[in-house]
Amino acid sequence: MQRHQLDRRAGEKGSGVLEAGQIAAEFRQLRARTQAIFALVSPEAYYERPIALRHPIAFYDGHLDAFIWNKLFREALGEPAFNPDFDAVFARGIDPSTEAEARRKGRDGWPGYSEIQAYKAHVRGRLFAFLRTADMSALPDGLFGLLLEHEAMHQETLLYMLHQLPAALKVRPERLPPPDLGPAPKAVMRQVPAGQAVLGAKKGEFSFGWDNEFPQTEVRVPSFSIDAYDVTNGQYLEFVASGGYHRREFWDDETWAWRSEQGVEHPFYWFQEDGEWFYRDFFADRPLPHSWPVTVTHAEARAYARFVGKDLPTEAEWHRSAFGDHRDWPYPWGTEPPTAEHGNFDFTLWSPTRVGSYPKGTSTFGVHDLVGNGWEWTSSVFAPFPGFRPSESYPPYSVDFFDGQHYVMKGASWFTAARMVRRSFRNWFFWHYPYMYATFRCVGR
Repeated sequence: MQRHQLDRRAGEKGSGVLEAGQIAAEFRQLRARTQAIFALVSPEAYYERPIALRHPIAFYDGHLDAFIWNKLFREALGEPAFNPDFDAVFARGIDPSTEAEARRKGRDGWPGYSEIQAYKAHVRGRLFAFLRTADMSALPDGLFGLLLEHEAMHQETLLYMLHQLPAALKVRPERLPPPDLGPAPKAVMRQVPAGQAVLGAKKGEFSFGWDNEFPQTEVRVPSFSIDAYDVTNGQYLEFVASGGYHRREFWDDETWAWRSEQGVEHPFYWFQEDGEWFYRDFFADRPLPHSWPVTVTHAEARAYARFVGKDLPTEAEWHRSAFGDHRDWPYPWGTEPPTAEHGNFDFTLWSPTRVGSYPKGTSTFGVHDLVGNGWEWTSSVFAPFPGFRPSESYPPYSVDFFDGQHYVMKGASWFTAARMVRRSFRNWFFWHYPYMYATFRCVGR
């Protein structure tokens, strides 16, 4: 490999070479967006903990650069630490199942703002100096893809955290696009014939892939029908109005106990005043947008599916409805690179939008919004594909979550970076985690 070039091989192996200058440009573009996200936070909110299950905002400000330092300079290059305390303090976030567990994994105090900024500046300066001068041929395969995508993923985490802050603690950007509050199209189902679903990726198929995306796996899927659109707030309101949260037959033992103990009566982003339902959007409350996809936990999605006599799709069924027999299509619409015409992702909007708004993103079976407008729950527990190998650069990334408590999500939300819009990407969350932007559609078998 030549000087100033990096082999961007998917997972363990791959294809294509990315020049160091292009890597630097991607980091600058990514960091500009990250800085814009932190600029949404009023100074007095820097140490707030908007979600009790997560560290405070200050942690994430330091974590992104600590991850770069730990993975690139300390582990890959063997450089001595310049601030070992910060390397450890900001090393890794938490994903506890309860607030009590979060308190055990937390800490009492955090470094000062100016200290964190100085740490970040040192890491960033070292990174760009390295990209200008270093021979990167000995670095682990896919390392820079990992670093870039890690930051892109945390941008979305930050935004659903900041969503929980009161409006007074957020700085509203100028010229936000207006929301589409028009009516939803008529709910219909599409028939998907039996066939093969191709999950995951082959080595070299994409410029980068996380370990849980490999190796490529094929699953035979019987015929089924699937909602052409995600379940909307308006449809879900029927479940709420029917007393669905208090009807035991729609919940299993574990989800019923959770619902009862936590007092869950409606989707997390909904609230009611004077008998009317409202939606807590990022910067303001608004009357419940009936045409937007509902945002719910996996437990709530499955309860609704039982209410209508259907189920959530498996990961294989989702793939089959998205790609059909087009084994080599990277996107549900074909091979054209993802743009704002294909779906609500990559920060084009700051909220959901009316379902079915992106006809160019429709799959060959007529299924809409498979990418964007909300991650989509599946009924599949997050687990490795046969032949899985943990990442050499980040071994715990997936393995720590093969616990039977996390479920696979596919697609993307409005705050998902375009670089992660690929067929093999797998997201996952606890079945009762309410904060991320996850919706769903139902299948009939």
